[in-house]
Amino acid sequence: MRRGHWLFCAAAGYKKETVKLGRERVDIYTLGIAVSVVIFIAVGIYAGRSVKQLDDYFVAGRRAPTLLIVGTLVASVFSTSLFLGEAGFTYDGQLGPYILMPGIAVIGYVYGAIFFGTFLRRSRAHTVADFFGQRFNSHRVQQAAGMTIIVGLGGYLLVVTQGAAILLTELTGLSYFQGIILAWLSYTLFTLYSGSKGVILTDTLMFLLFCVATVFFVFYIVDGMGGVTQAVEDLTQVESKPDIAAWHGTIGAGTEWPTATDYLIWSLIMDMSWGFVYAVGPWQSSRHLMARDEHVVIRAAVYACFAVALMQVLVYGIGGLINLANSGLSPSETVMIWAAKNLVPSFLGAMLLAGIMAAALSSASTFLSLIGFSVSNDIVVRKKQLTVNASRIAMFVTGLAVLALCFIFPPNVFWLMLFIGTVFASSWGPVGFMSIWSKSITADAAFWGIVTGFFGNVIPALLEYIGVIDLPSYLNPALTGAIISLITIVCVSRIGAVTEQEAQYRDALHRTPDTDYNLQKTKTTMLAPAALILYGCVMPLLLIKYYVTPYQAGVGQLLADGSVDLTTGEAILAMLSAPVYIILGLVVAKVVWSRYSPTHSQVSD
Repeated sequence: MRRGHWLFCAAAGYKKETVKLGRERVDIYTLGIAVSVVIFIAVGIYAGRSVKQLDDYFVAGRRAPTLLIVGTLVASVFSTSLFLGEAGFTYDGQLGPYILMPGIAVIGYVYGAIFFGTFLRRSRAHTVADFFGQRFNSHRVQQAAGMTIIVGLGGYLLVVTQGAAILLTELTGLSYFQGIILAWLSYTLFTLYSGSKGVILTDTLMFLLFCVATVFFVFYIVDGMGGVTQAVEDLTQVESKPDIAAWHGTIGAGTEWPTATDYLIWSLIMDMSWGFVYAVGPWQSSRHLMARDEHVVIRAAVYACFAVALMQVLVYGIGGLINLANSGLSPSETVMIWAAKNLVPSFLGAMLLAGIMAAALSSASTFLSLIGFSVSNDIVVRKKQLTVNASRIAMFVTGLAVLALCFIFPPNVFWLMLFIGTVFASSWGPVGFMSIWSKSITADAAFWGIVTGFFGNVIPALLEYIGVIDLPSYLNPALTGAIISLITIVCVSRIGAVTEQEAQYRDALHRTPDTDYNLQKTKTTMLAPAALILYGCVMPLLLIKYYVTPYQAGVGQLLADGSVDLTTGEAILAMLSAPVYIILGLVVAKVVWSRYSPTHSQVSD
């Protein structure tokens, strides 16, 4: 009997397709959730006491160190969408491509920080939309960016709230209605009081909680399966999902992708789109406004890149491997909940589920804060100075609107999350980078670039969703929206002119602050690109050893001498991270040294 046989035995008696929780185990899971919520609220009360002015409420006083920025970057992107939606996606049949391309999209953190985030911090704006308004001396541009935040992050907040409600429903016996109300009240009251200070503190605590919980959870299950290589090899024998571990995952009838090529195109577009989301998306790039200095911005971006890549590998991996215990769970969004209740000791399962709830609450507080800030700071035309209380009122009204939408739209955690994120790639991506690096982009071009990029994504996506059109993979709405935005910016800029004030503001952004010319800080920051290069060297070797080799052994693709065939799709994708990360590390090293070394002071970027 194999070492991992216990796992199959543990799940052998599970016959029903829906997740049900034995009453004897409710208490510990409910307790775990309760503890997570209490910690969340307690930190909010603590942080809220120090909120005195707008900088405290909007950008945490601009004094956050590296750890807090890493924590809030990771926690704000990890929510129920990862632990429920994406884990369910890999469980359904897409484990292979998700494991074989770790960290491709998240390099957006790094190039976003280098080429956008550090300059954003120099603006001293309260929000990213506020930065656009200052950069182009146009409240119209600020309002356009603010509206995309409200719509996009409002949708994201909807997804996270519904995901938290699903979790509460499965664990506590509450109704879906009650779960939504409880989740909404938890993060809304917290965010209203504490603002960004509370958000980044809880984000960091919750980040540490769900990371630790996930690591122990995954290692316990994988150990029970006989180790990583044995589990991957066994996965190739799951008859109901024969291609789950292949580089293209499950394709063909009943899926979104007729062929492997279609999946590859779709996956690459999604990776590029989400790279732009990590780079300039408001709930990510806005964290740079809170950083203590630009060195923190760069270090945090690199370390967040690693943290997200690691967590994705762990969650995606376990989501797919749970098929070895039970391949018939429905809905697939409950796969992590089922595993926590059936495959690990109760304490460890409760720890993981508390971590998932923590991730949901921390993400929700981030989204609500940004929406509320945009309503009060970016949308409303004020006759008098904005106050903290006025911002709180705007945030509460916005929260009520999101609450109402939770009961209108059915939950669809993964696909709704995937679509909403790409809205920022198409509407913000071109404008964000060109606002820093283009001398010719005009205010009108920025406005219409945001508008056309948004609708160039939303309209075809909506038409495809309701069945009016059927777009091929190469016409993904995220890509078409970004192209339309870029073309619009170029064309409109040609018929307009950049004002002297806009030119001067851009020039000012390219002057490195004197306080960041520091040799010791620069040497410490240089460790970040070194880590990128090391990742590029090590990760392909790990993937070849622990994924490609057992996969090829399972499907009979190993060469006659037992070695790995490096010409297969799995092997090629596994090696892809090497050139990507090594080149990125070299670029970052060059930029950091040339920009922040004291010998280069007063030299513009």
